Parts: sequence; structure tokens; C-alpha cells
Amino acid sequence: MDHLNPRSPLVFDTTALGRRPGSMERLRRTVDAPVDFGTDVIAVPQGAPVELELRLESVVEGVLVTGSVTARATGACVRCLDPATHEVVAEFQELFAYADRVAHHREVGDDDSETQEHKLDGVLFDLEPVLVDAVVPALPFQPVCRDDCPGLCSECGARLADDPGHRHDVIDPRWSALTALTADSRTTTLSNTEEKRN
Repeated sequence: MDHLNPRSPLVFDTTALGRRPGSMERLRRTVDAPVDFGTDVIAVPQGAPVELELRLESVVEGVLVTGSVTARATGACVRCLDPATHEVVAEFQELFAYADRVAHHREVGDDDSETQEHKLDGVLFDLEPVLVDAVVPALPFQPVCRDDCPGLCSECGARLADDPGHRHDVIDPRWSALTALTADSRTTTLSNTEEKRN
């Protein structure tokens, strides 16, 4: 197993807590957003500031991390394709278990330990996967540049926000044959009129 890098901005050291259940530490940190912090449609850009507020609590099984994350995501408006931004605020709570506790649960056949996703690497834990799990579901599925964005014209692609009165005269295809007959009738009438004049 690869060990965590204590210099990584999303790796936290729990040395100050010790293994005394009930001890607590509060932290505030601004970090750079990691890679793939979002979806294909909207994401927090890599390196953008991410604000963290954390409470670390020592419990019997490990370290319980409760906190919130605030960041700004950017993407494209699904209606008009202009840039869209979204303020993300998400809360999370995760237990990082002591490695020896996880091993003990496996020895005694505790099935719940098999689903344990997060554990401490010595006194360190990596918050990145927890943040991804908290932020991605908080992002809008269909981001818009503004709530009342009218989008693009379905006929020509023009931005409707630039021309609120924009419209096309669309003829129902079921009437197109009658339109052709009307055009033929007008042509015939004009021809007959000209012949009479001559």
C-alpha cells in the first residue's frame, strides 16, 4: 500500500488528537481544487480555491471528520452555451478508522468492516475522496447561466436573450401541400390576368 504524502493539501495529520476518545480539533483551510472535481458538464476548475471547515473528533474506532466545503464551479449553460457558474456548498461526515480496528473487525468476521471505505494511514487521512463524494452530487445536473435564460432559437441558433422578439413563421408540415396549391393558384390567376390584358 502506498503511504500518504503529509505535504499534500488534502492530507490531514491527527497527531494532536491522539487516541483519546472525546478529544477534538477544529480546522479551517483553503486548498487548491484537485483534478476531476465535478462532472463533464460543470466542475470546480483544478487549482481553484476550495474553503474547508473541519471538526476532527477522536472516537473509539478512529477519527470522525465532520465538515463543510465551499467552492465555485464553472461550466456551460445547457440552454444558451454561455459560461455558467455555481456556488457549491456541501456538508459531509466520515469516519476514518484505525488500521488495527479494521483488522480486528475482519478477524472476528464483522461484515460491516468489509464495506469500510476510509481508514487512517498511521496518523494521516486523505480527504479528497470524501470531498468528491460531497461536491459532485451538489452540482446542478443541468447548469444555467441564469434561472430565466431563454436559450437559443431552435430554428437558427440565435441567442434569444439578445432578441426577445425573435421568431420564425413556421408552417405546419400538414398544411405545406395546401401552401403549394395556393402558390400555384396565384401563379395561374396572374397568368390569366396578363393574358386578358394582352
